[in-house]
Formats: sequence, C-alpha cells, structure tokens
Amino acid sequence: MMNLIMLGAPGAGKGTQAAILNQKLGIPTISTGNILRAAIKDGTPTGLKAKEYMDNGQLVPDDVIIGIINERLQEDDCKNGYILDGVPRTIGQAEAIDKAGIHFDAVIALEVSDEEIMQRMGGRRVCETCGASYHLVAVPPKVAGVCDACGGKLVQRADDAPETVKSRLDTYHKETEPLKAYYAEKGILHVVENQATLEDTTAKILEVLGQN
Repeated sequence: MMNLIMLGAPGAGKGTQAAILNQKLGIPTISTGNILRAAIKDGTPTGLKAKEYMDNGQLVPDDVIIGIINERLQEDDCKNGYILDGVPRTIGQAEAIDKAGIHFDAVIALEVSDEEIMQRMGGRRVCETCGASYHLVAVPPKVAGVCDACGGKLVQRADDAPETVKSRLDTYHKETEPLKAYYAEKGILHVVENQATLEDTTAKILEVLGQN
C-alpha cells in the first residue's frame, strides 16, 4: 500500500515521474484536472457542483475538489495505493484532505530551480494540428518549426510563455511551497533534487520510497 503526493513547481516533471511510477509501482495517478473533467462529464453530484462554479467563471472551492478526490479514491483501482498530482496546492487544501481522513505514506517534492524551469518550459513546442510535443533542446523536431509526425506548425502554448511561467512560479512559491514544511512536520516529506537525467530522478524517488 503506497499513497503518495507529488509536489513541485509547474514544469518540475511531476506528471512525467508520476506516469513512470504508475508503471513501476502499479498504482494509478490521480490528476485533479482529469478527475474534475471526468466528474463533470459523468454528471456526478460533486461534478455538477463543480461545473456550476466553473460556468460562472469562479474557482472550484476546496471542499468540492476534496469531495471529488474522495469519490475517486473509493474506486477499486486505488485500494493498493495511488499518486496524487495537482492537489493539495495550498495549506487549506492539505488540512481539508486531513479532515476528510485521507492519509499519505510519503510526499515527494521535486526540486528544480526556477532558471531550469524557465528554460524547460520556454523550449516546449506543440503541433497545432496533431498535438505532438517537442522541446527545442531535449526533443527537437527534425525541421525547425515543423512537426515530424504530420508536418503541422509548431507553436508555443500560452501557458509556456515566459511571463506566464514566471507568474505560475510566483504562485507556486507563495501558495504551494509552504506545504513542504507542513508535510516535513508530519515526517513524510522526501525532497528529491533534480538529477542529470529523467531515469536518475526516477531512481532517486524509488530509493527514498525504499522501492529500489
């Protein structure tokens, strides 16, 4: 049984590492964005409540988000554990999760410098036509600006524009980073420094989890 939280700035590689751990540990990744969309699509009571807020252009309140997570964690595939990605984002959410009786074995905090994240996200490009992802340094297309797969035009997502990344990092440092101290106090925080390669970072995570 392994209940995990992935913490880290936007672009730190949480989603990528969660997908690898998925395979290695055989537990699902619960991504808040995905389950929120699924709950809305399936028309669950909490999903309908969330939709009401979103339709009015408001943020979905913590108790609704925690309700949706709780619904998802009751499903069969979570009985051997899960990886939570994208929540909690604030101390308030963390406290609400505790109150809901959801417990964790470990919190993995991926540490990547702001400079590195600006570089990573600044270099991301996606194909306008088929959605394939590239990176100017790590995974460049064969022809600059052109998708290898379909010949479509490669563009930078608005999310990855430098000023947007900077503002998302500021929000992370202000609202989400304090969670490290919160979980350190509970004795379940494991800080994993960014390694030279993706595989090295995965190995480090498995090591702190005692799974290597």
